[in-house]
Amino acid sequence: MAVEHARGSPQRLFLLIYAVGILVTALLSNDATAIVLTPAVYAATRAAGAKPLPYLFACAFIANAASFVLPISNPANLVVFGERMPHLFEWLRQFALPSLAAIVVTFVVLRLTQRRALAEGIIESRVPHPKLGRGGRLTAVGIAAIGVVLLTASALDVPLGLPTFICGVVTAAAVLVLSRQSPWPVIRGISWSVLPLVAGLFVMVEALMKTGAIDQLSALLQAEIERSPTQSAWGAGIAAAVADNIANNLPVGLVASSVAANDHLPPPVLSAILIGVDLGPNLSVTGSLATILWLVVLRREKIDVSAWRFLKIGLLVTPPALLAALAVAIW
Repeated sequence: MAVEHARGSPQRLFLLIYAVGILVTALLSNDATAIVLTPAVYAATRAAGAKPLPYLFACAFIANAASFVLPISNPANLVVFGERMPHLFEWLRQFALPSLAAIVVTFVVLRLTQRRALAEGIIESRVPHPKLGRGGRLTAVGIAAIGVVLLTASALDVPLGLPTFICGVVTAAAVLVLSRQSPWPVIRGISWSVLPLVAGLFVMVEALMKTGAIDQLSALLQAEIERSPTQSAWGAGIAAAVADNIANNLPVGLVASSVAANDHLPPPVLSAILIGVDLGPNLSVTGSLATILWLVVLRREKIDVSAWRFLKIGLLVTPPALLAALAVAIW
């Protein structure tokens, strides 16, 4: 549908894909954008005769830029806030405008970096529509139901971890049973290699806790807050964003959660940390699990994006988006 609505314009197709990425990320999570939207965008752009990379970059960057629109938009949100997760309306009060700033600035700068690639001639607007099978229709219904359940849970201030797990398992089981499919293709399609990586990162954080590094970090942050809450919010947000690209945003989020548990952080400081954790990964391919999964999807399609190539774009896109989001959140 995006290809048809683009009416042959690469620039319009880029905008439409970016907009779809916002919806998928906000309602399903940044990992869903990497796993579900990226292959769909690749197939659509190939069918339209367009160069796929600019549109694939849109998937990668919006996956993180829109990942704090809602509490369910990023697993890191659950990690950072834990049991202190704000209910839906409080979340929107804190993060709606910073999210808007991050999304808009990311789009503008990313669009500028891809302007030459998007300057190609008219692309095909009439592409064949693959028919959605029964399994596909059931999956779509299940995904919509998951979104409704999680938004309702968030609005009612119910912890999101267990509902997320239950919804995922029930939806997958229902689709497999009703469509009479074997579970083995689903199991084989899981990126198992990512699990040891994530587990190792959390072990690293646990080691930091045992050494007392978390307590020292808490004391340092508390001292900075006493001197200047505003400056400490800026520093914490930027530090979290940089740390994402050294250790991945999930363990950084866990460290942030531990620090927040030790000290009662002012809301602007905690908001800045969350923004840094969620948006910082746009700097490099190692910043978030979503970007790593995005790379896995690309490699399945025999597309190679080097860490240096991504970093060159990330260095242009991430700093202005991060500063804009932090400015709105803190001020």
